[in-house]
Amino acid sequence: MTKTPTTKTPRKTTKAASPAPTVKKASPPKKAVAPKAKPTTMVVEPAPQIRGTPVARSFDTETIRKIEELSVNIAKAAMTAQSALAKTVFAQPEGGSAADPFQVGPAMTEIMGALATKPDKLVEAQSELLTGYMELWSKMTRRTLGTEAAPGGKSADKRFADPHWQEHVMFDMMKQSYLLSSNWINKLISSAEGVDPMVKRRAEFFTKLLTDAMSPSNFLMSNPAALQALLDTKGESLVKGMERFAEDMARGDGKLKISQADTDSFVVGRNVATTPGKVVYRGKYFELLQYSPTTEQVREIPLLIFPPWINKFYILDLQTKNSLIKWLVDQGFSVFLVGWVNPDASMKDTTFEDYMFGGIYEAVQKVIEQTGAPSVNAVGYCIGGTLLGCALAHMAARGDKTISAATFFTAQHDFSEAGDLLLFTSENWLKELERQMDAAGGVLPGSAMADTFNSLRANDLIWSFFVNNYLLGKELTPFDLLCWNADQTRMPKALHLFYLRKFYGENALTNRKLVLAGVDIDLKKVAIPIYEQAGREDHIAPPGSVYKGSKLFGGPVTFMLAGSGHIAGVVNHPDAKKYMHWLNDAHPDTLEKWMDGAVEHAGSWWPHWAGWLNERSGEMVPPRDPAKGKLKPLMDAPGSYVMVKS
Repeated sequence: MTKTPTTKTPRKTTKAASPAPTVKKASPPKKAVAPKAKPTTMVVEPAPQIRGTPVARSFDTETIRKIEELSVNIAKAAMTAQSALAKTVFAQPEGGSAADPFQVGPAMTEIMGALATKPDKLVEAQSELLTGYMELWSKMTRRTLGTEAAPGGKSADKRFADPHWQEHVMFDMMKQSYLLSSNWINKLISSAEGVDPMVKRRAEFFTKLLTDAMSPSNFLMSNPAALQALLDTKGESLVKGMERFAEDMARGDGKLKISQADTDSFVVGRNVATTPGKVVYRGKYFELLQYSPTTEQVREIPLLIFPPWINKFYILDLQTKNSLIKWLVDQGFSVFLVGWVNPDASMKDTTFEDYMFGGIYEAVQKVIEQTGAPSVNAVGYCIGGTLLGCALAHMAARGDKTISAATFFTAQHDFSEAGDLLLFTSENWLKELERQMDAAGGVLPGSAMADTFNSLRANDLIWSFFVNNYLLGKELTPFDLLCWNADQTRMPKALHLFYLRKFYGENALTNRKLVLAGVDIDLKKVAIPIYEQAGREDHIAPPGSVYKGSKLFGGPVTFMLAGSGHIAGVVNHPDAKKYMHWLNDAHPDTLEKWMDGAVEHAGSWWPHWAGWLNERSGEMVPPRDPAKGKLKPLMDAPGSYVMVKS
């Protein structure tokens, strides 16, 4: 870059002293006439830019005005953020949460102690880190000198997708040094030997959370895209970001509740959850929805769906293009669905057994009453599947055959490999959770579960929105899935603690230590046909965990592995032509052996499941109009329970 020439001011020459001049009478001074003003030019050295041309060498009036506007906006953004944080500090309740409920401190102490017993490994790790930095410094030196080109291609890490992370030496250096250090510390924690597996997993999980949080992409002054937006908008992007930051702090009552989508764009019953139907029954724990038929005939055996009560059911009925409910109706099935109540403090003592009898049993009987069918085929999604499995074992022990076949969507029954959610079920954390529920009147606020699930994928569900919302000041996206995710539900204290302790904590269903209403729950007694779906990238119900649970049943099991995760692995309309699924007629001991013999198929698994259902759903019969059944319709779908906000 050529340096701007500057004009040197001549030095004044000092002359020898001369005789004092003769003093004359001063004449009246002439009136001074100011010279005509000319535009001034300030000469400055050029500064490098993030993109585009170098900074102009002269600051004219317009440039100064823009700088002033940028300064004012930065000050405004800072004051907005400070005000929000100040309100948070003053709004803190007395008492506070328990110290370190996750027991991260003791876990890290044990890990460090284990590493200290292997000094040779520590030396090797430190040498590896030093070597990595030496190579990085050497590489960056060559780039600075122009002897090595910038890396090409787009980064696979979405945090560093902006091209300036590769093109600009300074940002590339920050990125590479961060990745080198974070990968090193995570690898070091994982290398500890002789440590309890759960302690090690806890240390790994929270170290990963910490290193993810420290990414340079999460800070304004080290994020090139955020800096560019700051310059391009003269600071307006940061003002918008801090205004949204303040709004989210206020929305969370002093706790940052990051907005993930434009929730005003979707309204339940208007442009989501719109499949036509009726509420044909309302009980204490659920509303029963029956959907209107669209075919000239339907299958005799109706299909009854039990979604998880930790979310609202319309994940299965977002829009026509991705609605599983609409698609099933169009395939000729009589579809019923349980819309769980959104509990309040009056339900704090509601139990797991209450949901089994007042949910599973009662809904099955109402569907049979409405249709006159001899039995139903049932579906259980996630925790709704765990409940359904327990109910099936309870029914089998009593000789109840009202459910003739069952399907499970990403549902766990064996919790020995339940993933990182196991970290949230230690007794210390459960005591903290109980404290939170008592403070909320006996229910777990919906945001608490959302925070837990978000932490399992922090980069995607926390930090990406942090950057877009606050650093870049982008507008929220109208995304149906994320709007559903923000429409949270509460959970009763007794029910939730029982579920966490018995299933995650004790794995009681697998260990044959679960007793419900005086009945020993044994899944081996469940002899009806089972269809098990799992998601390959599922972080909530890992496929290995789902597969182990599928081995507990006593009847024929069809296991299917879908591409993607806990939501997209289930909600994958055939018209989308996305992902893939794997099938294997065999059912060996482990998922690894099952995969060895599995065949990959392109696209959605829904058609395969529909074929399985058709074989177990009886003959074709005239369509069932929900307005003409034995149960009097109460209102149109999606009902009233789903409308209750947390």
